[in-house]
Amino acid sequence: MLEALYPRRAMAVVGASMDSFRAVVLQGARQVGKSTLAQAVADARGATGVSLDDVQYRSQAHEDPSSFVAQLGVPVVIDEVQRGGDPVVLAIKQQLDASRAKGQYLLTGSSNFLTTPMLSESLAGRIDLITLWPLSVGETADGTDELIERAFDGAEALLAHRGSTLTREDYLALACRGGYPEALTLPERARRRWYLRYLDTVLRREVVQATDLRRFDALQRLARTMIATTGAELVTTRLAGAIGVDRATIDTYEAWLETTFLLHRLPAWSRNAAARTVRRPKIHVSDTGLAAAVLGKDSASLARRVDPMTGPLMESFVIAELAKQIAWSDVDASLYHLRETSGLEIDAVVEAADGRVVAVEVKTATTVRQDDAAHLARLRERLDGIGSDFVAGIVLHTGHRRTSLGDRLVALPIADLWTG
Repeated sequence: MLEALYPRRAMAVVGASMDSFRAVVLQGARQVGKSTLAQAVADARGATGVSLDDVQYRSQAHEDPSSFVAQLGVPVVIDEVQRGGDPVVLAIKQQLDASRAKGQYLLTGSSNFLTTPMLSESLAGRIDLITLWPLSVGETADGTDELIERAFDGAEALLAHRGSTLTREDYLALACRGGYPEALTLPERARRRWYLRYLDTVLRREVVQATDLRRFDALQRLARTMIATTGAELVTTRLAGAIGVDRATIDTYEAWLETTFLLHRLPAWSRNAAARTVRRPKIHVSDTGLAAAVLGKDSASLARRVDPMTGPLMESFVIAELAKQIAWSDVDASLYHLRETSGLEIDAVVEAADGRVVAVEVKTATTVRQDDAAHLARLRERLDGIGSDFVAGIVLHTGHRRTSLGDRLVALPIADLWTG
């Protein structure tokens, strides 16, 4: 398969988790390569493998889940485990409770495990949970995907980097291409059709079959609207008015769009933990190739200086690359955005578990001015006033230069995200 040609950085993460936990859940959107990665792990560990997408296995699992799970033995890979429902999960729980051996089960699923109460509660304390994103640019281009590590080493390490760069048009083409293995090599028109069919399949197969959905047309409109407005703050009342349904319906449907990994939530950042819960999150599309397809955009149209979607798409593209790196980075970190009534707004705030902060702004211009780092400087001054947690502020741009913008502030090409 195509994705087998690309090294997946999550492979090492999954292997390490199998050595430490009784079971590992590998979750992610359909078609991102979960099955291929899981099979590679199975081959390396001599594990058997079954997929509950297979009607025969699914029927056996539904008829007698305990016998089905028991006969598989361990180690075993069960692909698309959510299709077995609660009874299969409970049968796996019984097996895990009977033995504390590590690496018994590798389970994959196309729905967010943590949002399914029965699954998350039944296996709590017994599993590790890993999210597999679409391919990063580094995975497709033999890169290193190490900006997160360099950033926490400080501004000097960032400026010392000497990786290759790209043109503005190249970046826009990468954003339109996306990271789904099946779509990578398709011609532009065929790729757009693939993404639109993919969206329809996920909505019908993952959402409709999993919930009591009464308004599929509203779900479709909501999905397209939120994908087309990627990077916007989540304002439920505004969406309800635009779609023509009540707020409760929007809340339910939007949650399913996140559960199936079409969208991902970027929480608001604050030093005050309570404030994070009341400030609005931003909702980003998980893959900008899908957004470009829904919008009917290509790199040529986005290259026009007046196109209003160029900025949001490039912001979502960078946010997705950062999220992928955090998923496998040795730096234990979380990703946020910052927006305050005072006017302070920053695209991405990466906060390490020890409180250190790296902030990132995304610009589609090929040159960067000092003013482009003004909000980063304000955050630096605020954090310096209460401690020493501000490590670096980065303006990522579509040009070629790496320059200092002042104390711990730098401008870097977007390609520094992934180039070695």
